[in-house]
Amino acid sequence: MPRPGGRIFNLDERAAPGLYLLGWLSTLLGAGILIVAFMSGGGTAAVALAGVALGALSIGLISAAGAQAIQRRVDGRTGYDGPSPILVFAAAVASSNFLVLLVAVGGSPFGLHGDTPMGVLIGLLVSAVVNVGLVRLLVVGTRSLSWADMGIHRPTGATPSDLAVGALGGVAVVYVTAGFALLLSLFLAQPPPQLPQPTDLGGQLITLIAAAFVAPVSEEIFFRGFTTSAWARTSTAMRAIVQGAIFFAFTHVLTLDGSTFSQGVQWAIFAFAVRLPVSLALGWIFLRRRSIYASLAMHVAFNGVPLLLVMALGVSR
Repeated sequence: MPRPGGRIFNLDERAAPGLYLLGWLSTLLGAGILIVAFMSGGGTAAVALAGVALGALSIGLISAAGAQAIQRRVDGRTGYDGPSPILVFAAAVASSNFLVLLVAVGGSPFGLHGDTPMGVLIGLLVSAVVNVGLVRLLVVGTRSLSWADMGIHRPTGATPSDLAVGALGGVAVVYVTAGFALLLSLFLAQPPPQLPQPTDLGGQLITLIAAAFVAPVSEEIFFRGFTTSAWARTSTAMRAIVQGAIFFAFTHVLTLDGSTFSQGVQWAIFAFAVRLPVSLALGWIFLRRRSIYASLAMHVAFNGVPLLLVMALGVSR
């Protein structure tokens, strides 16, 4: 009888044992240091420990994803043989936060903070670079999916149609989501805005660029181009759409933190539920059109229209 855990930690049958071992050890080390950082009570030491922890986690999770891709290729996995989208997302979160922490520490003397429009823009740009970079390294680089497989290609004759259909769909989903949010607000506490609310035109334009352009490009490449395409190759299209929508909505509640447990739970449920309509629509139009341009246009419209309306109302006053 094999000993418990023998298959998981046995290096003999691994296609990339060194990479696999580095993934496990660095991830465990990073997680341990991160716990110590949280328990240290804040201050410079906690920030330093958090930086070391996130760096170790980044190395560990990226190594683990690479080892998984190599192992799946050697095992002859059909459909999609690349790393798990969830594992790649975890690596992206750790890497993004590590780089954002470095930027925050370096920019603090110059008044750069994460709750300002410029701070949000820089944070989203860092996240975009990491998301696209890891997809390139771990998915395209391992030949698990090509850019064309993910609907990312040079514009064609169908691109204007994709953009138009996506944009119109995005406007429609704005109204559906607004009505759904109004209904949910009767039963659940609504979380505060996750974006800064600048009153000056410069701050509003920076927020618009961050939320309506940078974030959609990054998220569509990762969540539709990569994640939905990968899951569609190992299951039905409908399951990939639903699974991708749940995953996408869940990732948007990870940073919510209420003043009480009850408030935090209500905020999380509200934020999760209110994003499901657009999450489902984005997955559907992506697989329907097989083009990143369609889902990108929908995402840009969904994020941008409310911000433009707020700006227009501010000007009219």
